[in-house]
Amino acid sequence: MEDSSTHDIDRIDRNILRLLQQDGRLTNAEIAERVNISPATCHRRIRRLFDGGHVMGVRGRINPQSIGLGTLVMVGVVLDRSTPDSFAAFEEAVTGMKELLDCHLVAGDFDYLLKIRVRDMADFNLLHSRMLIALPGVRQIRSFFVMKEVKDNAPLPL
Repeated sequence: MEDSSTHDIDRIDRNILRLLQQDGRLTNAEIAERVNISPATCHRRIRRLFDGGHVMGVRGRINPQSIGLGTLVMVGVVLDRSTPDSFAAFEEAVTGMKELLDCHLVAGDFDYLLKIRVRDMADFNLLHSRMLIALPGVRQIRSFFVMKEVKDNAPLPL
């Protein structure tokens, strides 16, 4: 994979990226028409954007409510030690958690900020007691139940 900094993204590339963010199901021909280039040129550009690491994947967005995962919880985690080994052990442990949508190492009051989807508060309580407090090196966990998702997973400003 090329280093993304080695490829300059021009106006056409930005338009392609914008379209892919809006609807990843667009065909190559549809994208080519909308950005006013030939399908062959569009295909080469899209391949280069993927190969250059500018597009990390294309997937459908599922409505969490429709599959029974309507409760969103943000969880702040503080580890007992700030060492490379403790960070590595924690990160390895959370990568296998299917309920965990996002995990970010952050600066501030917490070491990690987690985004978790569950059915309801009782479901989160089980997850908390069985998995979260058992994660390696955890000293403190603070949970925040999201009351309203005002803006979620917005497209990048291109």
